[in-house]
Amino acid sequence: MKGVRCLSTKCAIDRRSYPPGQHGQSRAKISDYGLQLREKQKVKRIFGVLERQFRNAFERASSKKGVTGESLLSGLELRLDSVVYRMGLGTSRNEARMLVTHGHMEVNGRKVNIPSFQCKVSDVITLRMKSRANDRFKENLRDAETRGVIPSWLEIQKEQFSAVVREHPKREEINILISENLIVELYSR
Repeated sequence: MKGVRCLSTKCAIDRRSYPPGQHGQSRAKISDYGLQLREKQKVKRIFGVLERQFRNAFERASSKKGVTGESLLSGLELRLDSVVYRMGLGTSRNEARMLVTHGHMEVNGRKVNIPSFQCKVSDVITLRMKSRANDRFKENLRDAETRGVIPSWLEIQKEQFSAVVREHPKREEINILISENLIVELYSR
């Protein structure tokens, strides 16, 4: 077994906390720009967006009233793929994105297959009738509460395979370890 060695005193990570190789020990301190860039890349990876999409989301957030960082995360959280993930239909954001692109989702009774679709307050997101017979979706919905992904800003109706966006997500409800102020500083250069 590969990981058994790390349970003993001979674990390489405990003995040497620096990367292997000739230049591993001479690790330079990360600059402010490096920290800001790392936070931005972390958010892009979590939500699965590319640079242009992220920049557009930031520009929309900065044009709104209120705190720009919170508006950015709220806007990213209200993308259709993120809402489907938060509903519990997908076990990951990538799976939720695939559900949307394969045409399994409806918003207010209309088929939507664009993952970046921005949901609004009082939108009804539903699994299409053809897809409801799939056991995987039933299983995912049943396990969603145990995974703890369903936020308070979504109202879920499990029997109808649907959810209603009640309000904009607040920063406290977005449980992602991110310093959004670093992203705002990066784009305000």
